[in-house]
Amino acid sequence: MADRVYAYLQPDGGWCLNNAGVVTAPGFGAVVVDTAATERRARALRTAVDAVADGPRRIIVNTHFHGDHTFGNAVFGPAATVVSHAGTRAEIAETGLALTGLWPNVDWGEVRTVLPHLTYTNRLTVHAGERRVELISVGPAHTRHDTVVWLPAERVLFAGDVVMPGCTPFVLMGTVRGMLAALDVLRALDPLVVVGGHGPVAGPEAFDETTAYLRWLQSVATTAAERGMSALQMARDCAREGYGGFDGLRDRERLVGNLRRALVERAGGELAQPLDVAAAFEEIVEFNGGRLPACHA
Repeated sequence: MADRVYAYLQPDGGWCLNNAGVVTAPGFGAVVVDTAATERRARALRTAVDAVADGPRRIIVNTHFHGDHTFGNAVFGPAATVVSHAGTRAEIAETGLALTGLWPNVDWGEVRTVLPHLTYTNRLTVHAGERRVELISVGPAHTRHDTVVWLPAERVLFAGDVVMPGCTPFVLMGTVRGMLAALDVLRALDPLVVVGGHGPVAGPEAFDETTAYLRWLQSVATTAAERGMSALQMARDCAREGYGGFDGLRDRERLVGNLRRALVERAGGELAQPLDVAAAFEEIVEFNGGRLPACHA
């Protein structure tokens, strides 16, 4: 992405096939943005990091608590320093390995929870040699607490799952309004390169694509509320009508969970208030013809 700045991509960006970032500097080691879902994939990431890092130091940044971005923390060993938002650390501790229960047939390997060693609440700068690596809290958005990693000199942004180019946004555990506010913050940074938590490398046009989907989601939730329809019922209507023109996005079944969030949010109350994730996934499976969404982790 720039001199000694790398995106580690896992095509095609579907469920649990996340991206990572690697930032290095002479004699420093590496800042690694997110890890991976399974032991095998995390070991492949570590091998790639070791091939480009000039030095033994490893600082791991977890952009949010989801297991596909955190389960690989352990693979980097006890010498690695794991950093996250304070709220993210609490969420990792609370959820543990729950993600493995959603897809029991995935070969997760010997994954285990490693909690961040260092936390922050608003903004934190890592000095990687002469390079500034800024951690910025933009949540609640995709989750209650989201971190993006910004390289101001290079204008490279690692956006976590706040932006997922080519993939359906997911706000079941976050907030629609918060995502829209976060996208405004990211636009103001004026990045040249955007590395989302899933999907291909993009530019700032990815903000507009995500915003358009979220605005459509809000309008669909309004229609559902006016008609007295559930999230599942409305999602089925949207599917028959081509998903509002967003049918080209990966993992369209996320619409069910997104509508659950949008309907709750429309009714007022706390942003990103916890919802019943298990019940939402049951409806996602029902929407998907009784099948679990495809996960190739």
